[in-house]
Amino acid sequence: MTERKADRAARRPDCVTEIRMGNTVLVVSGFFKESSTETAADKMEKVLKAETATQRPSM
Repeated sequence: MTERKADRAARRPDCVTEIRMGNTVLVVSGFFKESSTETAADKMEKVLKAETATQRPSM
């Protein structure tokens, strides 16, 4: 990651999540690749397939 924050074009985040932990508030900003052809559903499908492939069958 040699790119600096000042070098990036100013862009609003695609999603922002606030998580409260006691007296602390964590703000997480998410950015999605603008040229991506994959949808969020496609990505979640990959995650679920990978997760089920690594799980052992319950007995």
